[in-house]
Amino acid sequence: MHHLWRVLRLTLLALLLGCLLLLTLAEPALASIHTYHEQPGQTTYRSRQSLRDQTELAWQATVFKRYTEGIFQGTYLRLVGFPGQAATDPARDLAIETGTSAQWQAPRQLDPQTQALPDGVAQYQIDAVLANLQRPIPLTLRVPLRGGGTARLVAAPYVVDEWLQLYAMAEAASKTD
Repeated sequence: MHHLWRVLRLTLLALLLGCLLLLTLAEPALASIHTYHEQPGQTTYRSRQSLRDQTELAWQATVFKRYTEGIFQGTYLRLVGFPGQAATDPARDLAIETGTSAQWQAPRQLDPQTQALPDGVAQYQIDAVLANLQRPIPLTLRVPLRGGGTARLVAAPYVVDEWLQLYAMAEAASKTD
């Protein structure tokens, strides 16, 4: 019996040391935030991720901030549903929840350069949401659909972290303009 406990302790110790080694040597995840100089005097910072809803349909989630002639234009979340599968409701706002008590309504709003969006594409102003997040936590996005339904997307902490990094980049840029 004494021998069994010793083997078990050594095995657990080896597993613990292996996990610590993996954590120590792991490369940090690189953010996929891109900067675009779309035209003279216009810069856009963008993060693009793929999220799945409760029916496993893929949505493209793009968070972007744009500056025109050094003037901040806003932070937006553009959601693109699978063509022919999801038509967003233009009359309702996006509900964003943390899973605890924090909830926000992100108003549907186009950036100044966008005239209109096709069916299945919605854009929301999210400055207030990102300003209130203290750290990257999972967010549930409740996308209103035509016909009264809702698509529920979950943004994992690493996605939210990237959005917060983008938001902070823009904040730093706006202070120097």
